[in-house]
Amino acid sequence: MKYNRTELAENIGFSSIIDEKFKTGSITVRFVTELSGDTSAANAVGVGVLSASNSTLKTLAELNEKLSSLYGAALSTFARKRGDVQILGLSSSWINNRYAIDGEDVEGEMLGIIRDCIFSPNVQNDEFDEASFRITKKDLLDRIDAELNNKRGYALSRAAEIAFDGEPAENSCYGTKDSAASVTSAEAYAAYKKLLETAQVEIYYISPTENPAVEAMFRESFAKIERSPKTCKFRNISPVKSEPLTASDEFDVRQCKMVLTFKSDSDDLFALKMLSTIYGETPVSKLFMNVREKLSLCYYCACRINGAKGALMVDSGVERANIEKAKDEILRQLDEIRNGNITDDELESAVLSLDNALSQIGDTPSSYSGWYFERFCDGRIRTPEEQYEDYKNVTKSRIIEAAKTLELDSVYLMLNKEAEN
Repeated sequence: MKYNRTELAENIGFSSIIDEKFKTGSITVRFVTELSGDTSAANAVGVGVLSASNSTLKTLAELNEKLSSLYGAALSTFARKRGDVQILGLSSSWINNRYAIDGEDVEGEMLGIIRDCIFSPNVQNDEFDEASFRITKKDLLDRIDAELNNKRGYALSRAAEIAFDGEPAENSCYGTKDSAASVTSAEAYAAYKKLLETAQVEIYYISPTENPAVEAMFRESFAKIERSPKTCKFRNISPVKSEPLTASDEFDVRQCKMVLTFKSDSDDLFALKMLSTIYGETPVSKLFMNVREKLSLCYYCACRINGAKGALMVDSGVERANIEKAKDEILRQLDEIRNGNITDDELESAVLSLDNALSQIGDTPSSYSGWYFERFCDGRIRTPEEQYEDYKNVTKSRIIEAAKTLELDSVYLMLNKEAEN
């Protein structure tokens, strides 16, 4: 594998990842901007329309027919958040030219489609094409509804709103249902134009073979845009509340949800990740083995680290009668780590778990794209092998110190209505 990143212009990066084992090529373009409740929905719709049509292929049917003719090539858009930033993008994949029949230039055709989608969208009178806009807006509203119906995911989103109240990270990457419903075609296009002009842009080209034409296309296309890019800060530590805050909602659910958010000002991200793995990321973690298995206080209990905000979230599915018992045991297991009760087996298991996850980087083109984008956000490009060595070098004392920096910030409870009757 060969990785190389170049700057096409200010705040526009182009990364090529060449790995001969792949039989496909792919391009992912990410627009990075500050997350805001005022703009997230319009941004999501504006970028979403890019995979519905362009100035040449003017309907979704035409675009899909063309992609199907290119051996089932794929084109999609996405919206995500990472701490205080919103990440919007266009992803594409296609069969490498060497596997095409009769020497078709599939990559060249796809490059033209991607160019038109990004730099020449289907626009009339400063508005996106109405049919493309309508399809995209409905998709976004359906996605928001799906998240509301996923109660575990919704509980985590509500916990983030409470923990990061007043910070950009409190917002959804899609916006609220009301804000998404109110977005007009003109507003979505204006938002997309602003992204082209101001967002940080990171482009990832993954292929078994080199193709200088890809970088050249993006360099030439962005050169035609008058940009005034804004630099985003990828890590913004969230201050812990003076007193832990508890908030709750009631829903027609059978199983209650509880999310505890802890915050840390530690910069030892490798120790925090090791801590999180030992605490609650694996089937042999302290939370799983004790809160769930030994004491049967919950249906599930796991944690995840949010390095961009210096936060760790523990989420669980519990009976209403067991909420306080489960909370006490979750806190007690963190104290166990603070007090140095970490076995060599737990340490080794955490390293092996992380090694297993890291060893899968490179199995797919998207894993390469995601890995190197995350390392760009971290501010230090490194290989999975180098990251593994950093985890291996984390000592028990560093994990203990990291645990001591964690303070309980807030608790979110999703309660079941029928339990009160």
